[in-house]
Amino acid sequence: MSSTEPLRFDTKIAVLLREDLENWQRLNVTAFLVSGLAAQAPEVLGEPYEDADGMPYLPMFRQPVLVFEGTKETLTAAHARVLSRSLPRALFTSDLFATGNDRDNRAAVRAVATADLDLVGLAVYGPRNAVDKVLKGARMHP
Repeated sequence: MSSTEPLRFDTKIAVLLREDLENWQRLNVTAFLVSGLAAQAPEVLGEPYEDADGMPYLPMFRQPVLVFEGTKETLTAAHARVLSRSLPRALFTSDLFATGNDRDNRAAVRAVATADLDLVGLAVYGPRNAVDKVLKGARMHP
């Protein structure tokens, strides 16, 4: 492949947000969700960056993160599909907007049964076709 050809990835990183979130919530949820994927699937990270003066910067994802939105029902269905496919995933529930730290976040999720989670965001990583199936019914974020 020449250096001018676009890179194609056989995997996909995707975030699904509930459509009724405020703008600040969308940004916050997205940031939290993708941090979980980076921790679970380190292969998604590229090499560290360096500017022309040799100043180092942290590595970032090696591929684009696609952001989708959908209804509460779309998120519930996507959650069931991601669980059935055992893909790396991260979740954000509405309860997490009321907590202020990681310990309380984990306790808030742990307190709710899987079927009762009030999902506002879901991130998934895996083979492109599997991620596409998880996201069925979602639309690209505007």
